[in-house]
Amino acid sequence: MENYDQALKDGHDPMVLIPLFVLDFLCIHPFRDRNGRISRLLTGQLLYRAGYDVGRYISLEKRFLETSESYYETLETSSQGWHDNKHNVMPWVRYFWGVVLSAYQEFEERVGHIEAGSGSKSKRVRAAIERKVVPFKRADLKKEVPDVSSDTIRMVLREMKKEGRIKSEGHGRGVRWIPLR
Repeated sequence: MENYDQALKDGHDPMVLIPLFVLDFLCIHPFRDRNGRISRLLTGQLLYRAGYDVGRYISLEKRFLETSESYYETLETSSQGWHDNKHNVMPWVRYFWGVVLSAYQEFEERVGHIEAGSGSKSKRVRAAIERKVVPFKRADLKKEVPDVSSDTIRMVLREMKKEGRIKSEGHGRGVRWIPLR
């Protein structure tokens, strides 16, 4: 734990350190039984400490259990050569990130449904667009309102285009949106 805390102090991203810490714990396998359960508890605690609170609202334990086949496959793949420090951590790290990301997506969907009535996310996207004075891309909006889904941003862009507030130039990923004043 000291090395983990030092790595955090040195500025390493906790979303890289946490899956590495958990992988090491699982490879060490300190107990005869329940190492997986304890690793998931550690995961939750480390995420909380780092400010990732999604586990308070969405069960990460359930996510890991629902994807147990991938859990064991990536754990097996990433632990090969661990004792010789010749292992590939990336399958495990990608899997771990996917689980956390899917939990955040579920949380966003739940909260988005609750907030849909008040339209607060749509209002925030509209406000971000109204602040624009030069052509912009949808990715620019996503950076400004990262907690808002891409679908909501697309919906607001379509609405504002119909209203004559903005126009589009180009197609696909390269489309630029131009504010009309």
